[in-house]
Amino acid sequence: MTQTSDNVTWLTQEAYNQLKAELEYLSGPARTEIATKIAEAREEGDLRENGGYHAAKEEQGKQELRVRQLTQMLEHAKVGEAPADDGVVEPGMVVTIAFDGDEDDTLSFLLASREYASEGTTTYSPQSPLGQGVSGKKVGEEAQYELPNGKKAMVKILEAKPYTG
Repeated sequence: MTQTSDNVTWLTQEAYNQLKAELEYLSGPARTEIATKIAEAREEGDLRENGGYHAAKEEQGKQELRVRQLTQMLEHAKVGEAPADDGVVEPGMVVTIAFDGDEDDTLSFLLASREYASEGTTTYSPQSPLGQGVSGKKVGEEAQYELPNGKKAMVKILEAKPYTG
């Protein structure tokens, strides 16, 4: 999993391999596909009123931004092991918390960067207020973090297990 600190991105070997494969696809086959879409749209005529052309150019821009993001992330990557199953909250862990001491009002989430967000898995960044509040805490401990309105909220760490995908 990842944690960005001082321009360093910590990754497991699996995460590094996934991001590298995505970069290779976007830099190769995906670039060819988008270039073909743009060329086909150009052949349709007037570019000022050509929705297909503008959509393809926008897609190309997003794709190139992602290529730059991945390139920078991988250039500054440090590959390490998955977190230990020791009950200490750190990036790469699925964390279950209870709000304000109410054991029935719980939330489980993956503490990781947005690259690991997937359907069905809530993901919080280690740099988010909640992520910063719970990082380093142990199961059973309480953590405080700041809400968007400036107030403080308290949560209790119920569980912290390494993410297994």
